[in-house]
Amino acid sequence: MKKNSYFKSGSGTRKAFVSTFQDKDELKEVSTINNNSKIKDKIFHKSSETMEELEDNCVSLTITSPPYNIGKDSDLELSDDEYWRIMEKIFKETFRVTESGGRIVVNVANLGRKPYIPFSKYFTELLINIGFIMRGEIIWQKSKGANANFAWGSWLSASNPVIRDIHEYCLVFSKESLKKSSKGESSIDKEEFMESTLSIWNINPARAKKIGHPAPFPLELPQKFINLYSYKGDLILDPFLGSGTTSVAAKQLNRNYVGYEINKEYVDIANKRLETEVS
Repeated sequence: MKKNSYFKSGSGTRKAFVSTFQDKDELKEVSTINNNSKIKDKIFHKSSETMEELEDNCVSLTITSPPYNIGKDSDLELSDDEYWRIMEKIFKETFRVTESGGRIVVNVANLGRKPYIPFSKYFTELLINIGFIMRGEIIWQKSKGANANFAWGSWLSASNPVIRDIHEYCLVFSKESLKKSSKGESSIDKEEFMESTLSIWNINPARAKKIGHPAPFPLELPQKFINLYSYKGDLILDPFLGSGTTSVAAKQLNRNYVGYEINKEYVDIANKRLETEVS
């Protein structure tokens, strides 16, 4: 399957994606840790292509939004093959560190108009080929009504009207089994469980300027997935951590976190948020 090379700002690192990926000196600074207890609540300033700090089967839930090669922050010039090679390597590592029955949620948007780029399809195929079991998808509706996008195409004409997206996808997978292998204490009540098991979630987007990141997802999004798919004390991973929203949500809900981020500015933002937003 030929996938077009696009690279957008998502929840994870956006700029200097490739240049920092190959920073061998930085990789040497990170020691290998084969004890799950030692990697709780850690942010690693490095690529998640190799997550040697994590032992096999130690992660209960991954929530992430991979970057794409498109948009205002795209100065990367990745080829198709290089982009998808990196994505495959990272998600293979994610598969390795995920426990049996553990879940992964991948937030992606379909982008573009000339042509339309179905990233949800591409990432679904990638993760299934790696070995994940597709469990479903959540439609994250970010806004209602006609004010979400002003790119109408041909106004009031059948010539070329454009579909204005007001949603993104959250693709849900599990590893090896449909049921979690571990046991624990849940933190979800009946009302939230009923709402969260519906396939459409209405959640307002986060404000980029407030967070200090070009495309953060709202705190409520990982909070809902953490409550739905993990127990208290579980380890939550984000291999494209960005401004740290997944980690903040994990700590607020009495989970542990581990994240990978290659942009030092975003690492600093994530650490500051963990200090100020987690009591």
